[in-house]
Amino acid sequence: MRVLIATDGSPCSEAAIKEISLRPWPENSEFRIISAFRIPLNPAPEAWALQPECYAEIERAERDEAQKAVTVACAELRKAKGVSSDVSGQVLPGSPHPVILDEAESWKADLIVLGSHGYGTWHRLILGSVSQAVVLHAKCSVEVVRSCDKSMKVKAA
Repeated sequence: MRVLIATDGSPCSEAAIKEISLRPWPENSEFRIISAFRIPLNPAPEAWALQPECYAEIERAERDEAQKAVTVACAELRKAKGVSSDVSGQVLPGSPHPVILDEAESWKADLIVLGSHGYGTWHRLILGSVSQAVVLHAKCSVEVVRSCDKSMKVKAA
């Protein structure tokens, strides 16, 4: 079985990793953990726009944050499943839900697992819902894990 796990390093993603690590899986199951990062775009070539170096720094910071999320998730899953388990990680540029869907299709995933931030209607309207987009458009099964921690506060971008 091929399981694609999407993470952004949030407590919601950590809950999804924990859920996956607690389950028994068929022998020879493969796990791929991915994180997407957005590449900042220069909105216009006007003089007031940020310098190219600023965009490079923003991209580096986004990539580093995504890499940290993947590294931590891979370590946790390997620890739970055993060092010999087939766990890989990858950081990909782009908007999260298209990246998740494209990777699931190209890797031929049997299952996509991701956490839900649990945004209310207004936050979903403004920020969008990655999990909802993945559920609606995936060509394989999708599991959305909700965190049991009711004390989590929703943080706007």
